[in-house]
Amino acid sequence: MPQLLVRNVDEFVVTNLRRRAALHGVSAEEEHRRILRESLLRPDALRPTLIEFLLADPGDGSDVELDIERPRGTDAARDLSW
Repeated sequence: MPQLLVRNVDEFVVTNLRRRAALHGVSAEEEHRRILRESLLRPDALRPTLIEFLLADPGDGSDVELDIERPRGTDAARDLSW
């Protein structure tokens, strides 16, 4: 099986990888494999698009709220000349 060597990884990334591995009860090397597998081999079809995410049923457990209201009259009051 091929090997992968990753150099110059920030210390906080390595520390977080080790912590995550400990939480899952596996080695840092196994956790690294799992992260790579999950992020690279998952079909894109399983990831919602932004519009699908925003239109998703609020009963899905997400606590995300989008507020796109803009105060009226703020653009007219701006002086954009230099």
